Amino acid sequence: MSLRTALALAGAAAVACAAEPPTAPEPLAAARDILAATGVRGGLVVHLGCGDGRLTAALCASDAYLVHGLDPDPANVQKARAHVRSLGLYGKVAIERWEGGALPYTDNLVNLVVASGKTRVPREEVMRALAPNGVLYAQEGDRWTKLVKPRPKEIDEWTHSLYDASNNAVAADSLVGPPKHLQWVSGPRWARSHDQLSSTSVVVTSAGRLFAIVDEGPTASVALPPAWTLVARDAFNGVLLWKRPVGPWENHLRGFRSGPPEISRRLVAVGDRVYVTLGYGKPVTALDAATGETLKTYEGTEGTREILWHEGALLLVVAQGDAKHAAEPGRPVGAWLFWDEQEKREPPKQLVALKAESGDVLWKKADAELGGLMPMTLAAQGEKVFYQSTSAVVCLEARTGRELWRTPRATNLSRPAWSAPTLVVHGGIVYSADRGLVEPDAKGKESTTPSGLQRTITSKGGVAPVGELIALSAQTGRELWRAPCRECYNAPADVFVAGGRVWTGNLVINRDPGITAALDPATGEPKLKRDPDPGKWTIGMYHHRCYRNKATERYILIGRAGVEFIETATGKLTPHHWVRGACQYGIVPANGLLYAPPHACACYIQSKLNGFNALAAARTPAASVGERLQRGPAFSEISNRQSPIGDADWPTYRHDPARSGTTPSAVPAELKPVWEADLGGRLTQPVVAEGRVFVASVEDHAVHALDASDGKRLWSYTAGGRVDGPPTINDGLALFGCADGCVYALRAADGALAWRFRAAPEDRRTVAYGQLESVWPVHGAILVEDGVAYFAAGRSSFLDGGIRLCRLDARTGKLLAERTLSSRDPKTGEEPQETIRGFDMPGALPDVLSSDGTSIFMRHLRLDRSLAAQPPTVRHLFSSAGFVDDSWWHRTYWLLGTKMESGWSGWVVAGNQAPAGRLLVADATSVYGYGRDRYELHGSHVGLGKAHHRLFACAREPKVFRGPVAQPAAKTESDLDKGKAAKAKAKGQPAQPRVETRWTQPVPLLVRGLVLAEKTLFLAGPPDVASGGDEAVAALAGRKGGLLWAVAAADGKKLAELKLESPPVHDGLIAAAGRLYLAALDGKLLCLGGRTK
Repeated sequence: MSLRTALALAGAAAVACAAEPPTAPEPLAAARDILAATGVRGGLVVHLGCGDGRLTAALCASDAYLVHGLDPDPANVQKARAHVRSLGLYGKVAIERWEGGALPYTDNLVNLVVASGKTRVPREEVMRALAPNGVLYAQEGDRWTKLVKPRPKEIDEWTHSLYDASNNAVAADSLVGPPKHLQWVSGPRWARSHDQLSSTSVVVTSAGRLFAIVDEGPTASVALPPAWTLVARDAFNGVLLWKRPVGPWENHLRGFRSGPPEISRRLVAVGDRVYVTLGYGKPVTALDAATGETLKTYEGTEGTREILWHEGALLLVVAQGDAKHAAEPGRPVGAWLFWDEQEKREPPKQLVALKAESGDVLWKKADAELGGLMPMTLAAQGEKVFYQSTSAVVCLEARTGRELWRTPRATNLSRPAWSAPTLVVHGGIVYSADRGLVEPDAKGKESTTPSGLQRTITSKGGVAPVGELIALSAQTGRELWRAPCRECYNAPADVFVAGGRVWTGNLVINRDPGITAALDPATGEPKLKRDPDPGKWTIGMYHHRCYRNKATERYILIGRAGVEFIETATGKLTPHHWVRGACQYGIVPANGLLYAPPHACACYIQSKLNGFNALAAARTPAASVGERLQRGPAFSEISNRQSPIGDADWPTYRHDPARSGTTPSAVPAELKPVWEADLGGRLTQPVVAEGRVFVASVEDHAVHALDASDGKRLWSYTAGGRVDGPPTINDGLALFGCADGCVYALRAADGALAWRFRAAPEDRRTVAYGQLESVWPVHGAILVEDGVAYFAAGRSSFLDGGIRLCRLDARTGKLLAERTLSSRDPKTGEEPQETIRGFDMPGALPDVLSSDGTSIFMRHLRLDRSLAAQPPTVRHLFSSAGFVDDSWWHRTYWLLGTKMESGWSGWVVAGNQAPAGRLLVADATSVYGYGRDRYELHGSHVGLGKAHHRLFACAREPKVFRGPVAQPAAKTESDLDKGKAAKAKAKGQPAQPRVETRWTQPVPLLVRGLVLAEKTLFLAGPPDVASGGDEAVAALAGRKGGLLWAVAAADGKKLAELKLESPPVHDGLIAAAGRLYLAALDGKLLCLGGRTK
């Protein structure tokens, strides 16, 4: 049988096999043929006319695929869902009803559209949804046709850490612009620590894929071991393609913003090849960009520190004998932040040129010939290679390595380890920018220059003396002109040749002028002048972000506070405080998108985006939005009956609208298992009402109801996306929000749909954390009060038109009111400047809503019942990271207060002046919690210093205690901390404020579930493994079982203990009708009841 015949039959089978399955070809073979014919090796696949789902599921040929099946026939949808669930694939493969017309995807998202049978979509609509180089594979009668969407000429790649081998960090991408829309988002949600090495070393992109070296170790504790990983994603939708472990790598506890800068030069992607060192001391390896498989290992390249690809050759900076970490900690952990340390003497280096295809050596230059090659300065363009040594700028012939010219250029050899010269080659000119030769020491005297390069590892910020930019002829090395320049904040100096001009500036701290002139490349004369930034726009931040800036031909993208776009044609600046890049590396402008890797920043914490975000400047407007309210089969049977929910029930997330986590219903301290139900997947917190237990399985889009007495499953319902919280039970209905942008109401008795309301302004999906979600998702837990349902849909008040706040009739789904929460200026569409105050700015991120009966809250925001904004003066329980964030990132916590402060010094304030912790529960008079015993500027990392977890109780409005610093220094503290404490004690200085507690109790578990049942506090979690290391990582992941404790609320004394096979999910413990219900990490739902006497 020919390939064409097989594909035609496969397409027919996708529609007709529900009626005639025996005549259909084997789906796996058909899927293999389709993927081979289209050349799609991963990413997002959409199957139009998916039929019974067998071919749809088969198109998920590996973990590199995410598949969405659409069909107009409800019966087909039901069959397809059942088939996908039977394979355990639901979530990675999802099925939905679709009635034709517009495709429910954002622009440029889909890699492959398989259109079976009679499915018809306008070709321009498919082209809109397809990513560049995406494929439409459509059945037309008895044959299949293939159509490839071309890659636009207006977009560009970013193959090296500084764009390409020229080091001119400027993309020829005219579609990158001020961000207004989300393209995709992935994890991790936070970088591991603000105070240690950045969790992102480098990001590059080529051939529609994005590659990054990131630390995927536990966010909950940077004291635990790192998990450095090379991660490959689709550049247009973020779908994970593959991973490779990396290590050993730079010490992850190295002080923040202390370098080394060349860590970003160990990864290059060109076409379908990735060139990387998979660890310190390891050789350069070529990988298949689509699969991550090793294609070639280059012998003799061990110790490579920098990689460039230039016209088919690899240019490598190889440090001889450099197989160890560059920064081994030889002193107490955490002291990097305060003490400088001399980095080991630079080892001898050689410059090696290889043929990328064969690995054959073209030429080598030994250390003596190079004259001390400076980090980050190797560059190439055309037939020449350039670098800066300790004494000169040097040009070599690219083909032979023969020296063509050498121009003296004295270099400051005593410098911070983050500091490096900048060398850019563009348009026949070499630009060399570096700090001045001498600088004052601590006593104001000129420092002496060492005989060789000496780099000091330091986290001190802003030590950036004024330097000089020198322009040289690339042909002869002749000096053309000079101009002053300056390093950025703990980052090398920026030099961009963009828009026909040279851009550099002075923007270390907020009073510095910024980039005030664009220079003529030939003469260095100003061709465009800009007013100094201070006074023209509100910078807010004290210092520039701790990373290099980037550019496109249209914009200079600086990071004084977030991402500021300077138009190269006019000099106009557009700020965006609400998005920023990764520490030490920054952002990437490419593929028509702005890529912002995860950060560890507490500035603008109420409004700034988190996670790995890809942002777009423009979107195609929706042609039509359709009806928002859909009535289901149970709608006609909705009654006006009063809810039978009683005081002993737990009918909504965290029990009540205030999200108190408490119940007046008593539970005995001594417990035993009553039943367990293996539901599988990642579960939410359960709820209990009307004799039933309700829980959602997040990743496979399912809501389950079980009999509360014996755990028997009563029904399950498949929604259109993730459901990240339990339903709210109200008047016989189970209401929940969904990542598809809708709110659902099911009949609680049997799971039949009563109604579904689309909260999103249109049905437009993106990829979020590995699955399809609406651009405007809704959290699972819905607030219901007095028959009215309240919820929010969206991701940011700055993106995609803002966040939609809605009020619905909880019984019928009728829209009562809607308000769009947008933080942009309604006239200009830009960020208002007059509202920024230092590290704070107005803005909003979505969350589960709560209420005190009068006001409604979303994180720090306070609203009235009409959804109008109110002053933030009412104390309430909330989390600055959101209720459902389970990461335990070190600069966030839950608190009972009015507002979370932002910034380097602000994030600690609320935690020291209000009840705060990892988890809190609160009754009318008291707050009970588990969290750190102190919040201090440098992270309060448990395991790295003085902070410790403990269980505690305090008043709802506690006294704030100040006492002397005189505390015995623990053995784990650095000598520096001891000295500071002694000096403070001698001066009688007060300590940080602390909330006065009624009692505190150390506990041997990491509390992931906490509930107050009358007078007993129940807590559950994995064991707190004191030894740390891999054992602690395993415990945190649930692989070491768990513990359940019962504690007297009055005094914190332990009453009982029960061992668990698996700890709870985040906030996964509740109490109802005299029992505990626990949603465990292993996918089981447990019911625990009193022991028989």
